[in-house]
Amino acid sequence: MILSNLGSLGLLVSTLSGNVASGGHLLVGAMQIWVTNVIGFGLLFWELDRGGPVCRRREERSNLPSADWRFSQDENDDAVIEVSRTSSESGGWIPNYVDYLYLSLTNSSAFSPTDTMPLTSRAKILMGIEATAALLVSLIVVSFAVGVLGQ
Repeated sequence: MILSNLGSLGLLVSTLSGNVASGGHLLVGAMQIWVTNVIGFGLLFWELDRGGPVCRRREERSNLPSADWRFSQDENDDAVIEVSRTSSESGGWIPNYVDYLYLSLTNSSAFSPTDTMPLTSRAKILMGIEATAALLVSLIVVSFAVGVLGQ
């Protein structure tokens, strides 16, 4: 899904030089690609981190593979009581799909990690690809807006 979506992004970028698509179609296509990227990368992050969702639910923490991302809950154990209750260590928190979707959304919006840090090379590469794709989509929208202002 992600590779097909990145291919769609390539096609969308190529329409900029050909002036084939209308402005409305260009904006809708850019938004579809961006949203699909957020969902797709969220799913990919969810499937990869700490052995995947099944492993995270079934295995003891000590038996999990190494984490690809460090969430803020992984560091909240020594915070004030109302915060530490939901930490990984004291509260038994484990990331679920919403956490990875949020990671993907913030990476696509800020073009960088926000509160969740990549720990492995594969996490950094994947986040870099996602941020680059999001930047290209944003540039398409900005270039269209500038083009409309110039007319």
